[in-house]
Amino acid sequence: MNNSWFSNKIYSLLQSVYDWYLTTPDRFLEIAYRAALEIKSIEDNHFYGNKIDFTVVSYSNSVMDYFQADLKKQLKIIRTQLKKFNTSRSLLWISSKNFVEQDIELNNKSNFIVDKLKFIDEITSKYTLIEIDNRQLVTRNLSKPLDNSKKVPRQLKNNKFQGQEWSKANTIGVLPRSIFNTINRLQLELDPNAEEDVVKKFRKSQQRTIISVRFILLLIIVPILTHQIVKAFLVGPILDKSKILENLQHTNEIGLFLNYEMEEEAIAELNQFEEKLKFQNLINDNNPLSKEQMDNKIKEKAQNIAQNYQRLSLNAIRNVFADILSVFTFVCLLIISQKDIAILKKFFDNIVYGLSDSAKAFIIILFTDIFVGFHSPHGWEVILEGISHHWGLPANHEFIFLFIATFPVVLDTVFKYWIFRYLNRISPSAVATYHNMNE
Repeated sequence: MNNSWFSNKIYSLLQSVYDWYLTTPDRFLEIAYRAALEIKSIEDNHFYGNKIDFTVVSYSNSVMDYFQADLKKQLKIIRTQLKKFNTSRSLLWISSKNFVEQDIELNNKSNFIVDKLKFIDEITSKYTLIEIDNRQLVTRNLSKPLDNSKKVPRQLKNNKFQGQEWSKANTIGVLPRSIFNTINRLQLELDPNAEEDVVKKFRKSQQRTIISVRFILLLIIVPILTHQIVKAFLVGPILDKSKILENLQHTNEIGLFLNYEMEEEAIAELNQFEEKLKFQNLINDNNPLSKEQMDNKIKEKAQNIAQNYQRLSLNAIRNVFADILSVFTFVCLLIISQKDIAILKKFFDNIVYGLSDSAKAFIIILFTDIFVGFHSPHGWEVILEGISHHWGLPANHEFIFLFIATFPVVLDTVFKYWIFRYLNRISPSAVATYHNMNE
């Protein structure tokens, strides 16, 4: 009797220990989840639901140090507990693979675990390693250029931040990180589904690239085709049947030009022809033209010039209506292609984040020098005058000079704010490279 009671006690004790062992990953995950809730509580109560950052609200240095210390503490708890969670799950899989029936209940919790992990990732993805471990570095990066190579370890310089929380050198554990990386790599290589996963990821990336390139081509080709088709088969026939074309075809009045610049260009062309004709007549001693012959040639040239500018005027009118319909088509494409736009955004994100810091800085300097640099006013002037001629409008130079004096300045301010506000958080080393290349 005593032996039976003792055996039952031992069995219940072992069962309790085994149950405790099975729930070990859940305990680690719960601790990490509570730490994420603490961070979320600080964000909601003190930073209006935004990330814990001194640029969001104006607190004193001591208050920000308090929040940063609490943030660092909670992120360290999350990082440590998630490591324990992953390690315990891998050990649990090894030890319990022969106890399938006992593992069914654990598998039923997968959705609940995934929800917690998603919430933790949503919280931690807002914070990078540099923001956690060196707030002064972030402060100086946001205020003036800083050579990050003197502050950031070499492992961090070579690592590309993509809005994620963890990197390969962000913690110092009990055991070297390379051991865990080796174990994970071996586990991945021994996984029978590893090759299939790699193929799926490649096919997914390939499909995203194909969809993005196809969508870009659609955004370019469809508006151009719409412009040409509308101009040739819709607007053109309508103008042919209208009184505008009839008036332009059966009159030579200069007032029918769309703007005074076209009139001045036509008169200048006619004057140049007349001066050239007179010059040739003066140097031609054999068969000089009479005054009547010269007048006839000048009149014939004037009619040709008038017809040419009449065609230009009609073409400008066609361009206005064709451009309106092309823009409408472009907007419709954007409205009905929301999924393609999301895929295109991921495609560009992968391309941009895959670039080195030097390449990012090169592209930034190239675009800024083109649109807001020292030589950009000449380019804007050519663009605006080309648009005016395309629509048959007079090139208002006062408006062009006012536009050049304001728009590039506004664009430069917005671009600098983007570097100050976002690029410093995503890739501080790229900002440092950008400033060094500009100097």
